[in-house]
Amino acid sequence: QVEGVVFNNDGTKMYIVGADGDEVNQYSLSTAFDLSTASYDSVTFSVASEDTNPRGLTFNNDGTKMYIAGRANDRVFQYSLSTAFDLSTASYDSVNLNVSSQQGDIYGVTFNNDGSKMYIVGTTADNVHQYSLSTEFDLSTASYDSVSFAISEDTDPSEVVFNSDGTKMYVAGNTNNTVYQYSLSTAFDLSTAAYDSESFSVASQDTTFRGLVFNSNSTKMYIVGGSND
Repeated sequence: QVEGVVFNNDGTKMYIVGADGDEVNQYSLSTAFDLSTASYDSVTFSVASEDTNPRGLTFNNDGTKMYIAGRANDRVFQYSLSTAFDLSTASYDSVNLNVSSQQGDIYGVTFNNDGSKMYIVGTTADNVHQYSLSTEFDLSTASYDSVSFAISEDTDPSEVVFNSDGTKMYVAGNTNNTVYQYSLSTAFDLSTAAYDSESFSVASQDTTFRGLVFNSNSTKMYIVGGSND
């Protein structure tokens, strides 16, 4: 069952996380961000030792760190890649953040542009939660901001992403199989978020909506779902 999708910075690599194999799979795209040119690299990285129900993934800016949202343990796990964006060089950092006090059933994780803020979403609290990292992209320095934003539009939010400047937020809603758009009057500050009354249904493509990502200039949107994988 496909749960999440991300790209490297130039769109020549794509990564899928799945809850059945408990692994991340790596693909190459001969034309950047064009799925019709994608092929499997036969490169897989298992996260089963950390969590047996991985739901979301993201990278830091240069692809030397990877983060997995694990639903089984309600933690975010941190990995290092000795070669940027190359899963074959990944290893667990033995660093994780327990988010169970804020969110059971974590599904998605993302960061702001400089890695000083992290955001998670899940299906128990139906909220996006905000954390601060005193060292950028280092989960061992993360702490909860006591800031959250309720997703009233859907009872099963499964992914959260931002636009490039943090003034827009997008949430994947699994109940309605819909993408919802929000504005933040202060960039990346959840306390300033408000619903734009803008949404987009993906129900014709998949009825178990799990993952959401954009290309580098936000002219393409990609979703993954568990019904059609």
